[in-house]
Amino acid sequence: MTANPFTTDYQSLPATLPIFPLTGVLLLPGGRLPLNIFEPRYLAMIADALGAQRLIGMVQPLTPGGFAGDGLSSSDLPPPVQKIGCAGRIVSFTETGDGRVLVTLLGLCRFAISGEEALTPGGYRLAQVDYTGFRADMAKAMTEVDRPRLLAALRRFFAANNLSVDWQALEQLDDAALVGTVSMVAPLEPLDKQALLEAQDGTMRGKVLIGLLESAQALAANSNDAPRH
Repeated sequence: MTANPFTTDYQSLPATLPIFPLTGVLLLPGGRLPLNIFEPRYLAMIADALGAQRLIGMVQPLTPGGFAGDGLSSSDLPPPVQKIGCAGRIVSFTETGDGRVLVTLLGLCRFAISGEEALTPGGYRLAQVDYTGFRADMAKAMTEVDRPRLLAALRRFFAANNLSVDWQALEQLDDAALVGTVSMVAPLEPLDKQALLEAQDGTMRGKVLIGLLESAQALAANSNDAPRH
């Protein structure tokens, strides 16, 4: 059987990755993340990635605020980012008529940032990364989760935040896809997203997710019950 030319194995993961710092955005191994790219430096990043291994690293800034690196020149010190991110492969790419590109990333493997190189000619950041400790991300590991508890927490969380969801589609997902999908799309705080990313595996991520959802609901309930003057 001929090997799939569109797959990436652990051994071929590069030691340096262009990084896309974005607050509150989570990419997990096996997840798919749509991105709307319009800033010149990130358009250059996508163009360069398409000409190479089609890999970029998603990472959150340490200080919330959207894009990290805005307004940088080659002599500026880049704003710090979280040490753990996730490498994604571009699996779809569409140009728009107004100078944007729409891409979808498939999450492959998490990484730890060990350093950064100089800004590229295109103006985006290039990080030295280490995948040691995350090799299992590229294997199909079993995820075990208290599904009834997770779904109950989700219903309360979405109701409290006036969010609509296709429950039929959500309930048809297996445990791994359910935990991963909700972790990526739920409107949680950036540090909560980082905690989900850094969870050891899917089973632990499910436990963290349930705890975050239940904590958010408890805080909301306490706020509503507080006396008002």
